[in-house]
Amino acid sequence: MAKKQYAVIGMGRFGSSVASALSEMGFDVLAIDSDEQRTQEMSNIVTHAVSADSTDEEALRALGIRNFDVIVVAIGEDIQASILTTLILKDMGVPALVVKAQNELHGKVLQKIGADKVVYPERDMGLRVAHHLTSPNILDYIELSKDYSILEMRAADSMIGKNLKELDIRARFGCNVMAIRRNQEMNISPYAEDRLEPGDVLVIVGHKDDLTKLELAFAA
Repeated sequence: MAKKQYAVIGMGRFGSSVASALSEMGFDVLAIDSDEQRTQEMSNIVTHAVSADSTDEEALRALGIRNFDVIVVAIGEDIQASILTTLILKDMGVPALVVKAQNELHGKVLQKIGADKVVYPERDMGLRVAHHLTSPNILDYIELSKDYSILEMRAADSMIGKNLKELDIRARFGCNVMAIRRNQEMNISPYAEDRLEPGDVLVIVGHKDDLTKLELAFAA
C-alpha cells in the first residue's frame, strides 16, 4: 500500500508542527507558505517546501495539490485567506481537507463551505492547560464533541487499593472507565474487581460537566 501524501498550507507554529510530525512519521509532506523564509526553514524537514499564494488557484494546480491524500490548511491570522483557500481546494475536489479555525464562527463558516474536519488548536490547548491546572492528576483531556470528552487521569492516592466497583465512578459521577494503563500495558474494558495500583492511569469518558465533578473530587 502506498504511503499517504500530505500537504500543509501555512507554516506558522501549528502548521510547521503538523508538517514536522508527519515527516518524522515517514510520510511525504509538502509544506506551503507565502513567506519564502518560512519555507526555507522547513526545506530540510519535509519532502518538499515551496513558497506560494494559496489563494491563487493556478498556483495550487501547478503544485499538483489534487494528488495529495490529505490537505491541512493551517493559515494563522488571515481568516479571509483561510476561507478562500478552503473554497478553492473544495472546488478542486481534493480528497480530504482539514482546516484550522481561529474561533467558533470561523469554524462554522469552514464547515458550511465543506471542510471535512475543523480543528481548534489554540482552544484545545487552552482546555488541556486548564485541566492540568485544576488537578495535578490530569494527564490529558480530549474533546470528543460539544458535550463529551475523554480524560486521562493518574489514579489519586484515595483511589489506590480500591477496585472500580468500590470507586463506583459511573454511579457517583455518570462517567465510564474505558481503560486502565499500567506501565506500558493497556487494560481495555477493565473488570469491576480490578484494583488500582500506584502509577495507574484511568481513561474515562463522560459529559464535560460530569468529568469536571470527577476531577474536582479527586483533585487533592
